[in-house]
Amino acid sequence: MGFFSTIFGFFGFGFGISIGLIVGYFLFIYIQPSDVEDPEIKSLTDEDSETLQRMIHEIPLWIKNPDFDRVDWLNKLIEYMWPYLDKAICNTAKNIAKPIIAEQIPKYKIDSVEFEVLTLGSLPPTFQGIKVYTTDEKELIMEPFLKWAGNPNVTIAVKAFGLKATVQVVDLQVFVAPRITLKPLVPCFPCFANIYVSLMEKVCGSYNVYQFFFFIFTFVIVQPHVDFGLKLIGADLMSIPGLYRFVQEFIKDQVANMYLWPKTLEVQIIDPAKAFKRPVGILNVKVIKAMKLKKKDLLGASDPYVKLKLTGDNLPSKKTTVKHKNLNPEWNEEFSLVVKDPESQALDIHVYDWEQVGKHDKMGMNVIQLKELTPEEPKVLTLELLKNMDPNDTQNDKSRGQIVVELTYKPFKEEDMDKGYDETQSLQKPPEGTPPGGGLLVIIVHEAQDIEGKYHTNPHVRIIFRGEEKKTKSIKKNRDPRWEEEFQFMVEEPPTNDKLHVEVFSTSSRNLLRQKESLGYADISLTDVVSNKRINEKYHLIDSKNGRIQIEMQWRASQAS
Repeated sequence: MGFFSTIFGFFGFGFGISIGLIVGYFLFIYIQPSDVEDPEIKSLTDEDSETLQRMIHEIPLWIKNPDFDRVDWLNKLIEYMWPYLDKAICNTAKNIAKPIIAEQIPKYKIDSVEFEVLTLGSLPPTFQGIKVYTTDEKELIMEPFLKWAGNPNVTIAVKAFGLKATVQVVDLQVFVAPRITLKPLVPCFPCFANIYVSLMEKVCGSYNVYQFFFFIFTFVIVQPHVDFGLKLIGADLMSIPGLYRFVQEFIKDQVANMYLWPKTLEVQIIDPAKAFKRPVGILNVKVIKAMKLKKKDLLGASDPYVKLKLTGDNLPSKKTTVKHKNLNPEWNEEFSLVVKDPESQALDIHVYDWEQVGKHDKMGMNVIQLKELTPEEPKVLTLELLKNMDPNDTQNDKSRGQIVVELTYKPFKEEDMDKGYDETQSLQKPPEGTPPGGGLLVIIVHEAQDIEGKYHTNPHVRIIFRGEEKKTKSIKKNRDPRWEEEFQFMVEEPPTNDKLHVEVFSTSSRNLLRQKESLGYADISLTDVVSNKRINEKYHLIDSKNGRIQIEMQWRASQAS
């Protein structure tokens, strides 16, 4: 009987389950509660006001601020280069930190501090936007906004008194908007001498630290961050009441004291004194005479004059007077040229035949290397005039006459030379011979913008100061010319009540009816130049629709003024 009762028990259980499932299915289908409502279906892209307000801080800066530019290309470049940048940055950090650590650990009786693991992780930083400022100085100012939610692993082992403690930094988050200034801009790679970094607002960030030992703050220099967690042997130190906010505010204040604008971190890339070679001496040149010159005019004799210029110098050439109808002229005129590198510079001497109309004919030339001169020793040279300095040119065998010059190189004394160099702040002293109470007015013509002539645009600048006129070179077919030419005026008294007349002209040899036309002018008061020592501004050109010209003016007063 026991066997049959077991069999019937299984059949009864199976029959009951089947009947229960069928009845339950029909009850679920046909009997529904009255309070059931259909769910609201929304698009995945639709967000309510609260969600949008929470996300407003995540919107890239180039959307919120039109003056920030997108730099997606830079983020793609960093993403691709990140594995290599990671290794390069970590190796550089090790090389910088090791000597600092080695210098500091004896003070705390620590045996060693070593990097066991140092990697920035697989997640690169991203730039949310970048803002670039335009200035009239030789500098580049930019403000990138950086976000980095990285997964670095920095493990440092500290050994002291026979014990070993391990400090680990992971899960780093940085949000920072530094101002980076590259200045001064120089004409040699990488084209800037210094990097200046300052923070425009306090740094925000977070990271977790495992097995943290507090003295790491004392001698390991890392980028400070604000919002972070600390753990020591698995215990969360930041759970201690008051410690989290204290450490957070402490690091914020320390960062602000060191790097918050206008304070800066300066990193020198190259020596500015090497990029901008400062004057090291004066070359006195006396053009005595020329002999047996060959005439260039078919009718009558030539009208010779001499041009002097040092190689690598942007200053205009020095010129003698014109000796009309004379093939054996005597000048006996003296000139002074500023020398910046006597080992590489040379004196170019050109003799021209002056023409009232058209281009002046070249009568001959020669070059003197300054390194061949003995300092403080006058040297009289009689030079053969050549067509060019090519030793293989057979035309140089033809006689073109001779020129006699006297050269004296006078180097500056070491104590008279500037120890440092900053082109925007350090002004040279006026040369010897400046009248007491007077000084040297230096005019630098940088560039012009949006200038246009009615008939041609081949601009050059004419500068007039107290009746003395100087000109820049002409640049053909250019509405935005850049000259970068310097002119000097030696005056007996400060030009406090004087004005500088600057006028842009365009000349054309092809347009015979309108060879010359004015593209605009500006009259600049020199009162502020004397008081401020230096002014670098852009001036609107009168009689020009949109034309502007950038002029830099420096006043170098004599010792007695």
